[in-house]
Amino acid sequence: MLKSCKYCGRIHDSKFNCGKKPKRKKEPTDINKFRWSRRWREKRNHIVERDSYLCQLSIREKPPRYIYTDLEVHHIVPIEEDWDLRLEDSNLITLSAEYHEKAERGEISREHLQSILEGMYGYPPR
Repeated sequence: MLKSCKYCGRIHDSKFNCGKKPKRKKEPTDINKFRWSRRWREKRNHIVERDSYLCQLSIREKPPRYIYTDLEVHHIVPIEEDWDLRLEDSNLITLSAEYHEKAERGEISREHLQSILEGMYGYPPR
């Protein structure tokens, strides 16, 4: 079947390798495979629902802000550090994209995030 190639712009058989298609740089890691998995999608949805579809840091500001868009689920202890905590409710918290970036950069301490979960759900400190 002839087809227009989105890499070289020419028309050739769909199975033909024109050499312009970029090569995959490396194989996906176990962490990437996990993030694409159904188990993670289901757990992420569970955590957002548990946290009432709100960023858990913004509602604790003075005055509180109710951010309910661009929500992401943050691993307090990163997957790279402890694989076994990747699906633990006590290690996951809902944050807005803004706060998630700050938490990833270390501008928001793990202890602070953990204390929020302790206060809300009684999870023991790590």
